[in-house]
Amino acid sequence: AGGAKAPTRGRTAGPGRSTAGPAGSGAGAGGSPAPACTEPQGQVCNNQIGKHCGYSFEYWKDSGTGCMINKADGFSVEWSDINNLLGRKGLRPGSTNQIVIYEADYRPNGNSYLTVYGWTQDPLVEYYIVDSWGRSRPPGGQTLGMVSSDGGTYVIYRTQRVNPPSIEGTRTFYQYWSVRRQKRTSGTITVGNHFRAWASNGMNMGSLYEVSMT
Repeated sequence: AGGAKAPTRGRTAGPGRSTAGPAGSGAGAGGSPAPACTEPQGQVCNNQIGKHCGYSFEYWKDSGTGCMINKADGFSVEWSDINNLLGRKGLRPGSTNQIVIYEADYRPNGNSYLTVYGWTQDPLVEYYIVDSWGRSRPPGGQTLGMVSSDGGTYVIYRTQRVNPPSIEGTRTFYQYWSVRRQKRTSGTITVGNHFRAWASNGMNMGSLYEVSMT
């Protein structure tokens, strides 16, 4: 993919589709997009990193069939027979003050996550702020706390991945999770609320690599 590879979650046993847009930017956001975009939409079906309408995007899959379409008002992903696939669009590096405002048509048949997603470095952390999911609510395991944000309550988890691919090659790293108790497919996600809640539970983050709708 010429850079980040993140085949860690997002399993699905069947077909699905998701259309999301746009990923908003809050105060202090690095590289905020222009308010209007005249770029033509583009389809991506092979692993690729790029830019579209002022946002960074990445498409990654390890097997199966799927494509991502970048649009002026967001992006869409369709997939089938996937093991792991990530379609994401956002800001790199983004900001700890990021505010993401989104609407999504989200119809997974199998397991999938509708999430704000990204990585930090030093330490290497993969993070998820999950607003909806498919067959299974992620990730399970020990609850470390809760955070109230944007009209809902999110449960905090920490999991560990041992030597999968990452943005720094094959590494062991932690995953940080905030998972909303009640599903939704539109709204506002104030990422700083989750970052602060994770830190208060001893889940420290490094330098932001990205803040993406995924």
